[in-house]
Amino acid sequence: SLEDYEETVKKAKEAWKVWADIPAPKRGEIVRQIGDALRQKIKVLGSLVSLEMGKIFVEGVGEVQEYVDVCDYAVGLSRMIGGPILPSERPGHALIEQWNPVGLVGIITAFNFPVAVYGWNSAIAMICGNACLWKGAPTTSLISVAVTKIIAKVLEDNKVPGAICSLVCGGADIGTAMARDERMDLLSFTGSTKVGKQVALMVQERFGRSLLELGGNNAIIVFEDADLNLVIPSALFAAVGTAGQRCTTARRLFLHESIHDEVVAKLAKAYAQVRIGDPWDPDTLYGPLHTKEAVKMFLDAVEQAKQQGGSVVCGGKV
Repeated sequence: SLEDYEETVKKAKEAWKVWADIPAPKRGEIVRQIGDALRQKIKVLGSLVSLEMGKIFVEGVGEVQEYVDVCDYAVGLSRMIGGPILPSERPGHALIEQWNPVGLVGIITAFNFPVAVYGWNSAIAMICGNACLWKGAPTTSLISVAVTKIIAKVLEDNKVPGAICSLVCGGADIGTAMARDERMDLLSFTGSTKVGKQVALMVQERFGRSLLELGGNNAIIVFEDADLNLVIPSALFAAVGTAGQRCTTARRLFLHESIHDEVVAKLAKAYAQVRIGDPWDPDTLYGPLHTKEAVKMFLDAVEQAKQQGGSVVCGGKV
């Protein structure tokens, strides 16, 4: 609720004062421990991602691994936060540029990468001395809670407040509150372009800082001399990975007319071999879409393509 949100922001702001005073390399050491704690639970977390989001198990594990990798990267960065020493016009003086934390970073993440996106944001924010307030997608709240509990334990074992990495679970009302809240010194939003525009305007209205990672409509362009042995698996994986629910998913192919028919035929053959099913089954390549709404959008897109003169070469049904 908004009352819970209010209480959480206050706790996170208080915790930030403790965190910002800790030297960056020591913050890096705690982030390293977070990476290790996630490593120890990587399979069970990957399994939970699979259960709750629907992506296949290896992708779920891979996503937690991305968080671990960014923790490792952040540890190195924590010892390299620089700032130039500049010449001064006054004799015997030098000018030093020092970077300071921004404060509280609000992180709104999407359903499709319920662990990794938070990891990319939080590990870097933390070594810079910022506290984090995470709002995961409402449909992936279990994984948000699990990850937060792991992080909180590491923080508390290091005698610092767990609220340095706070969590709120909620709907659009909480997201709106975060976007409008002047106590959010930076708001990072990952999600649809439509909602991203609204968030950007709300943050801009208070002259706040935002960081947006939004949906895509990506194309692959294939020239007549392309190596089709590379094109077919690349195009397939770029479209089928995460059941096509990535911002980086390939949605369109531009093919040179001389190779058009061959590429379409080979792609249809490749698609026919995609194993669809239970995301926990190691033989499955393509798990379920995340929600019934996603299924409807998919069917509508197929229908629209037909109306525009397209034909379904493979699949096209639930």
